[in-house]
Amino acid sequence: MAVNPKKNEMPAQAPEVRAHNFNEVALGYTAEIAQDEAKRCLSCKARPCVSGCPVNIEIPDFINEIRRGDYEAAYRVITRSSSLPAVCGRVCPQESQCEAQCTLHVKAKMDPVGIGRLERFVADWHNEHSTQQPERPAPNGHKVAVVGAGPSGLTCAGDLAKKGYQVSVFEALHTAGGVLVYGIPEFRLPKAIVAREVDTLRALGVDIQTNVIIGKTLTVDELFEMGYEAVFIGSGAGLPNFMNIPGEALKGVYSANEFLTRSNLMKAYRDDPKTPIMKGGNVAVVGGGNVAMDAARTALRLGAEHVYIVYRRSMEELPARREEVEHAKEEGIDFRLLCNPTEILGYQNPDNPRDPKNGFVTGIRCIKMELGAPDASGRRRPVEIPGSEFELAVDTVVMAIGTSPNPLIKNTTEGLEVNRRGGIVVTEDGLTSRKNVYAGGDAVTGAATVISAMGAGKTAARAIDQALS
Repeated sequence: MAVNPKKNEMPAQAPEVRAHNFNEVALGYTAEIAQDEAKRCLSCKARPCVSGCPVNIEIPDFINEIRRGDYEAAYRVITRSSSLPAVCGRVCPQESQCEAQCTLHVKAKMDPVGIGRLERFVADWHNEHSTQQPERPAPNGHKVAVVGAGPSGLTCAGDLAKKGYQVSVFEALHTAGGVLVYGIPEFRLPKAIVAREVDTLRALGVDIQTNVIIGKTLTVDELFEMGYEAVFIGSGAGLPNFMNIPGEALKGVYSANEFLTRSNLMKAYRDDPKTPIMKGGNVAVVGGGNVAMDAARTALRLGAEHVYIVYRRSMEELPARREEVEHAKEEGIDFRLLCNPTEILGYQNPDNPRDPKNGFVTGIRCIKMELGAPDASGRRRPVEIPGSEFELAVDTVVMAIGTSPNPLIKNTTEGLEVNRRGGIVVTEDGLTSRKNVYAGGDAVTGAATVISAMGAGKTAARAIDQALS
């Protein structure tokens, strides 16, 4: 039977409609589309897609169950390896991981199988149709503490709970989910989806305690004093980076972390928000990653008249997922590439120090760039073009140029080694320089992907189980 060379399109809201609401953009495959896409899988013996998945989901097996029409069986296959299938199906960069290894793509030069879209279909079908709760295993008598209820922490907790460990997760914010709830917008990942996945872990027996800041409310050492035999640190990378250019202290300048947290977690997009946010006007988002796309598209939905992406390299070097870039373009985001900010401009009335406009952003000064020789990352290094400065009139600037791990845990945990960027130093099994203290995800690597953080959580859970059993 001939294989369709093209991946089935994902149904989505029209750009002119979705640009003005926070509803999910991608609408998901129907059963009919999922069946058709599943038929494209070659079920090859080598199974390269599995090795391309950081959590090693048995991809051909769950796709085969879709072909058979047994979606619940497909869900069971996925959840043997992943604790967050509805999340991963939406936000993981499959195009550079499992789908990049797909035989259909590598050897036949066709579109890869839509693995992520099929994973999302299966998880959504389960959440809509199944009422079955996961079976809680018998306790094995061991206690483990997990710091952070983000992707790595939740994955580590879920894997240990399935083995009978008594697991407590300590989350600094008032809602579990980490970057899934504060960093990724509703239109990409509905928060009800995250809450459902968290509830599944609770049904396994995972105890999730919110509003507990490890390093302030409790220390790592105190967790051991409370009877926990191992600690996994998955506290993420919530410390924003700035450019250190003039004007970054003006009113209307946000880190992407603050901007997205106010909108996503604190619901500042509502008409009567408890947490304010700048709405309307012109907005410049500095950066080219997924977080920059999220911030730009959020600003648009908050009512911005014009939104710029200011990025110092070209479209070829843009690190954001292609799908997110295409969605942003379709929605009207203005990409100013090969440009770099040199100063943020603000209003100041020297004749009236009490003028309410004083100290607010009025624009951003940039310089044009050209690409030179490759740098240490292998990408061509951007070089300034002398005399090419120009200004954009904007009311808000969002800095989306990366984040670093918060130093709080490092500063309150004696003997915990970190690297020069603040990331916790670990072995290949996730073990830190402290006995029985493990770490993974963005707290180790700096800002990375959800699925890589989950992979680190799985690795540490396996090592903790080996150490304690």
